[in-house]
Amino acid sequence: MTATVQSPRRAKDAAPVRRKPYRRGNRRSLTLTLLTGVVAIYSLVPLFWLVVNATKTPEGLLGSFGLWFDDGEFALFDNIAQTFTYDDGAFVRWLGNTVMYVVVGAGGATLLATLAGYGLAKFNFVGKRAVFATVIGAVAVPGTALAVPTFLMFSKMGLTNTPWSVIIPSLVSPFGLYLMWTFSAQAIPDEMLEAARMDGAGEFRTFLRISVPLLGPGIVTVLLFTMVATWNNYFLPLIMLKDPAWYPLTIGLNAWNDQAQTVGGQAVFNLVITGSLLTILPLLAAFLLLQRYWQSGLTAGSVKE
Repeated sequence: MTATVQSPRRAKDAAPVRRKPYRRGNRRSLTLTLLTGVVAIYSLVPLFWLVVNATKTPEGLLGSFGLWFDDGEFALFDNIAQTFTYDDGAFVRWLGNTVMYVVVGAGGATLLATLAGYGLAKFNFVGKRAVFATVIGAVAVPGTALAVPTFLMFSKMGLTNTPWSVIIPSLVSPFGLYLMWTFSAQAIPDEMLEAARMDGAGEFRTFLRISVPLLGPGIVTVLLFTMVATWNNYFLPLIMLKDPAWYPLTIGLNAWNDQAQTVGGQAVFNLVITGSLLTILPLLAAFLLLQRYWQSGLTAGSVKE
């Protein structure tokens, strides 16, 4: 009977190796945590200020600390009711206008960006590189730089002071087009499209039945970006619209804020705060409901196999 003797070298190799903690990485994590906390506080303090001051009466806004609730009357629901009924329900009209601009403008921009991005990613044609350069250049140009030339062009066409002066520019989203272009190139395999064509499916049917389900996260991501941009659009409606009946919420609340700065207009300031709080609630709800699609849309295509 023979016994197997383990060599000292193998025994040494088999022993567990204790490693010292990577202190540099721990310091980075602590710094990142602190930085994230600062950014979170910076982002949440204005929202907290809105919630707190929306519960106060006009007298409470003048006599209490802005970052804490008033010891007196809790006027949130009264402020909401007054916001919807003040000035013959102007807030309701502005809310309806904003929803219309978002549905038609942001929805149309998402549709056009999806169609154009898919076509540019999956079809070859003459001048494709020129189109790519144009899209990249358009992304670098801020929208405010195009507002005045757009106003001059629309004034010649007689479209100013109409909803179309806000909707038509909102239909163009260079960033959304670029995002859908890159997303379509990574999310849709060319082999799948070739298999559908060999089975006799047309291009339109292939796009609806195969490509659109795969493009879902990218479509939701573009929709969120365009929706936020249209909902918060201020400068373009400011120079395009004169009739308060077509104001969006941004311009309408600014008009109320100007009224609150006048003598005797301080009673409207609580409505400005409450209206601002009501304005951001739909955006918060949209981000919370579509968060998982938005996050997957941002990360899809970032890793190649």
